[in-house]
Amino acid sequence: MGRLIGKSWPALFRHGALNMDSSAQLRKYTLIVTVFSTFLNPFMLSGINVALPAIQKEFGASAVALSWVSNIFLLAQAVVMMPLGKAADLYGRKKVFTLGMAVFGLSSFLAGFSTSITVLIALRVGQGLGMAMVVTTGLAILTSVFPAEKRGSVLGLYAAAVYIGLSIGPFVGGLLTQHLGWRSIFWLISPLTLVALFMIGRFMTQEWKDEAGGRFDALGSGLYGLAIAALIYGASLLPRPAAAGLMGLGLAGLAVFVLVEARQAHPVLEISLFRHNQTFVFSGLAALINYAATFAVTFLVSLYLQYIKGLSPQQAGLILIAQPIMQALFSPLAGRLSDRIEPRILASVGMAVTALGLFQLVLLKPAMSVVYIAAILLLLGFGFALFSSPNMSAIMGSVQKKHYGLASGVVATMRLLGQMLSMTVTTVVFAVFLGREAITPATFAAFLRSTQTILVIFTLFCLTGIFFSLIRGRLTGRP
Repeated sequence: MGRLIGKSWPALFRHGALNMDSSAQLRKYTLIVTVFSTFLNPFMLSGINVALPAIQKEFGASAVALSWVSNIFLLAQAVVMMPLGKAADLYGRKKVFTLGMAVFGLSSFLAGFSTSITVLIALRVGQGLGMAMVVTTGLAILTSVFPAEKRGSVLGLYAAAVYIGLSIGPFVGGLLTQHLGWRSIFWLISPLTLVALFMIGRFMTQEWKDEAGGRFDALGSGLYGLAIAALIYGASLLPRPAAAGLMGLGLAGLAVFVLVEARQAHPVLEISLFRHNQTFVFSGLAALINYAATFAVTFLVSLYLQYIKGLSPQQAGLILIAQPIMQALFSPLAGRLSDRIEPRILASVGMAVTALGLFQLVLLKPAMSVVYIAAILLLLGFGFALFSSPNMSAIMGSVQKKHYGLASGVVATMRLLGQMLSMTVTTVVFAVFLGREAITPATFAAFLRSTQTILVIFTLFCLTGIFFSLIRGRLTGRP
């Protein structure tokens, strides 16, 4: 294993995924561009969160308005990811990828000149739409370019780029905000997107589209977007009464969407993938459950470290970085292993390790050692890395080439819905135990009980996810 870890990053550029052949240059630069572009998404997401206090101070924004600076970026992506995946299959993945990078870069540049919180939120919508095009098509392009026996290796790098972005985003964002102001975060992104656009034009000389003769399903895309928007916006309003109505409307909208799609000649979502492809369905469910079980953990542990242990934000951040660093280190290894070992096995083991880590956090007490908490975060990071790359490989390997864009959109959508579910559970449990009370020494006991309850729920999620991961079936041609 030591030799594999040593090779995970640099060796992929000398051996394995990038062995020199007739199309080696195309593959190499496609990998570089897509991995770099993928990095920008979590980097922007986590980096801007550090700057929120400075943004609030300048614009005098309310807490609700400020929260939408982050939330709207994710919501915009969730609404369009699946339709964009279908559009990329129809009209060209490189075309959609390039347009997305341009929209993201322009929106980022303009966001640096925002004159109000409303303008900033509107431009964050543009950022989200652009990044949705990039993220959805990037995974599909990688799967198109590299052969099946190298898929796990490159998807491991793809996953690692996400975790590196999450790791360094808060540090770089804080540094830029402190010395150059929050607008510099957006202005830094702009030249980076120009570099990516140059590399796309110069080195990505091929177009990828595999669904000839199809038509874009505007009706289905509209229904899907409205339903997802209602569902996610409703979840953000919890525990207010209006939340249940909007979430119910969103679920009803999704039901109508499925009925409409079943009758469409060229649907945005191929219902047959869910009827006849067990690997695709259960791999997607496993992804949703895994994100639902893990996304809010960083939020909970951050609160615990600052309120219960009395650490500063900087000290808490240094401990919390343990998890994404572990994920970045081991994702390439997990992806490489999934080229040799059935992804179902690796992903299931990874989810079992994650469940073990979550169970350890259930025992959270005021006297628990900070070193022990960091060790649990390392374990969670390892478990998630072992799950993520093989699971992505299983999803992309279970569909035909003509559906790569759609499958990529499903992967991204499952991630966002899982994250939403994770925060929804957290919000509801906090409302039950804490009500409208702030976290103070008087409510520390209630805060700990609520945190332990949430982590019990997350552990049960993870155990359920292991079941779906194990029963998904083998990929064709795998051991």
